[in-house]
Amino acid sequence: MLAERINRLLPQTQCTKCGFDGCAPYARAIAEDSAPINRCPPGGEAGVAALAQLLDRPILALDTDCGLHVPLQVAVIDEQYCIGCTLCIQACPVDAILGASKVMHTVLSDDCTGCDLCVAPCPVDCIEMVDVAPARTWTRNDADQARARYTRRQLRVNKTPASLRSSEQTDASEDYLTHTTPQVALSTSAVQEKQTAVQAALARARARRNAATS
Repeated sequence: MLAERINRLLPQTQCTKCGFDGCAPYARAIAEDSAPINRCPPGGEAGVAALAQLLDRPILALDTDCGLHVPLQVAVIDEQYCIGCTLCIQACPVDAILGASKVMHTVLSDDCTGCDLCVAPCPVDCIEMVDVAPARTWTRNDADQARARYTRRQLRVNKTPASLRSSEQTDASEDYLTHTTPQVALSTSAVQEKQTAVQAALARARARRNAATS
């Protein structure tokens, strides 16, 4: 399937900078010829060239309206200011943040894709993106592992009843936690309010990117 072949060439950061909700939707749009091949900042010019070769299309310059290609970065939480709100955990597409409600959070740097989706939702601005040291490039193996984590998270979230989803997300990832913190059950309205806040924060992050590059 063409869309799957395209998706395998994308970096799987799930950053949404392309304007789609993830790499797979962008791949489908490219396959349907409803989106150009140059809207992936993490993939950079090399990614555009790979897509052009696969699809036998002209190589385009990276669309900087979507963002710039930057060195590989990871999120870092200033733990002394973290209030344990869990909004960053809910925003992370690959379960790379550990923590629980009202408990300090931390980023699993080896699993972070550098998508920066966790930055905007933080109400105390205690998350920043820093260059990976020593500097290195994002590899196909990195992309494959990120895609696997993203898929596991999507399966878990989609099979969890909405009334329980928020509290489960605060556990970040079943694959990494060695213990859990007792959670206070949230009312349905509280869960919906929190989910709405997360979606609004993600929308603000996209709008902020567009404003910065316009």
